[in-house]
Amino acid sequence: MIEVEGLHKRFGTQVALQAVNFAIPAGEIFGFIGPNGAGKTTTIRILATLALPDAGTATIGGIPVAQDPHAVRELIGYMPDFFGVYDRLTSLEYLEFYAACHGVPRRRRRAVAHELLELVDLTDRADDQVDTLSRGMKQRLCLGRALVHDPRVLLLDEPASGLDPRARIEMRELIRELRRMGKTILVSSHILPELEELCTWVGFIDAGRMVASGPMSDVRNQVLAGRRLRVEVVDPDEVKLLAARDQIDGRPGVISVHLVEDGLEVAVEDGFKDQDLLIELVRAGVAVRSFAPVTGDLSEAFMRLTGRPAESVT
Repeated sequence: MIEVEGLHKRFGTQVALQAVNFAIPAGEIFGFIGPNGAGKTTTIRILATLALPDAGTATIGGIPVAQDPHAVRELIGYMPDFFGVYDRLTSLEYLEFYAACHGVPRRRRRAVAHELLELVDLTDRADDQVDTLSRGMKQRLCLGRALVHDPRVLLLDEPASGLDPRARIEMRELIRELRRMGKTILVSSHILPELEELCTWVGFIDAGRMVASGPMSDVRNQVLAGRRLRVEVVDPDEVKLLAARDQIDGRPGVISVHLVEDGLEVAVEDGFKDQDLLIELVRAGVAVRSFAPVTGDLSEAFMRLTGRPAESVT
């Protein structure tokens, strides 16, 4: 649905994008991840037809963004990271106004506005002025604004920025519902744990370059090479943990063994038979409380890809 090839963009002497490439299949939620200044917003603005690349191509639904922006705008709904609202309009009037801007027939505008207010759970605020809404409500209203023409693709730049935990959960569930409705969604965010729960595909950008992209599980496996197992020991102390480590360190298929709180973390090669390790520990008299694979998260993947601490994107 979205294809980006060799995208370049420069602002004066500042290079914003360097040969950016990625693709997003239809019906996926793509998490666009990177530190501030990495090129996320520039890329999204190009896809939204608000900026032109210096080189490279971007297509949405097979339509070149730079060559036919009007056709692309029919396909996309764009929610920027900072948005203006008409404070004196009611929520209903606000959506009706944008429906008119997108050419929705007059006879349909009010019905569309009511449908969207129900979708974003603002039906009871239809007659309230926009300036009386909380930040979370305004965020949901602006997402409704992006949906007035029923676009196939959504470009969401920091949709949960500044929201409290409850409002973030509501926004996350709303994005999931939009995917169930058949939308393809690109979402940029600094809140990596939430992207990990939400997204099916992911792309990392750093200093204007894509450093990884693809299905969530594939990227994690690619970046966090090998598999890891967490072994927790009953009544752990240093002597027991060292003995357990020595029992398995160096055996075929074991890459490394590290002491962690309450046990060990063991990196193993793909194809390693986990049950053999557990059997060996038990036979050696190690009292194992739990034995489970460890799944690397997006924060760790980000740190490995960019060499920056995960805190810079949280």
